[in-house]
Amino acid sequence: MAEEQLHGVLVWVVIAAAGLTFLYLLRMTAPYGRHYAGTGWGPHISSRLGWVIMELPAVVIFLAVYLAGKSASHLVPLFFLAMWQIHYLNRTFVFPFRIRASGRETPLLIVASGFFFNAINAYINARFISEFGEYAIEWLADPRFLIGVGIFLVGITLNLHADNVLIRLRSPGETGYVIPQGGGYRFVSCPNYLGELLEWAGWALATWSTGGLAFFLFTAANLVPRARSNHRWYRETFSEYPPRRKALIPGVF
Repeated sequence: MAEEQLHGVLVWVVIAAAGLTFLYLLRMTAPYGRHYAGTGWGPHISSRLGWVIMELPAVVIFLAVYLAGKSASHLVPLFFLAMWQIHYLNRTFVFPFRIRASGRETPLLIVASGFFFNAINAYINARFISEFGEYAIEWLADPRFLIGVGIFLVGITLNLHADNVLIRLRSPGETGYVIPQGGGYRFVSCPNYLGELLEWAGWALATWSTGGLAFFLFTAANLVPRARSNHRWYRETFSEYPPRRKALIPGVF
C-alpha cells in the first residue's frame, strides 16, 4: 500500500473512532477530574507526568514528520506548523505545570490511549501539510485560509482565557469546587472546550484537509459529551448555578 493510501485509511480510522467515542461518551462519563473517583482502570501515574506524556507526540512526532516533507520550507506549511505548535507547546509544557496536580494520579490506560491517538493524529496532519497537500503562496489570500485562521485565533484566545480563569479560581491552600465566572463562563459552562473546538474547526478550514476534518470530528466527539457531563455536574452541585448558562454553545446547548 502506498503511503498516501495508508494516510487516507488512517484518516477514516480517526473518523470511525470519533463516531464510536461519541456514542460511548453519551452513555458513560469520561473518568477525569471531578468525574473520576481515583480508583479502578489499572495502574496509575502522576497526573502531571501523564499529561506531558499524553501530549508529547503532538509536539515531537508532528515536528519530525513535518520536517520530512518536501514542502517543509514553504511559507504556508510553515504557518500551519506555527499554528499547531503554539497550541501544543502550551498544552504539553506550560499548562500541566500551571494547574494544581500535586498528589493526583491518572490511569496509565488513559495516558496510553491519548498518546496513541496523538501520535496518529500528528502524523496525519503533519504529513498532509508538508507532503501531500499543495499550498501555493496564493493560499494566504484564499477565503478558506483567512476565515480558518481567524476562527483558530478566536478559539485559542477563548481557550487560554478560560484556562486562566480555572487556574486562578481558588486561592493557595483552598480546596473544593467554585463556580467559574467571567469571560466565556458568562455564557457556557465549558468555554475552554468551545475554544478548542473553534481552534480545530479553524484548522480544518484553513488547511482544507480531510485530516484536519477528522481531528475536528474526534475533538467534538470527546468534548461535546464531556461538556454535557460538566454542565450537569455544576447544576446538580450548586443550587445557585446561573440558570441561563448553557453547556457549550451560548444560547443553544
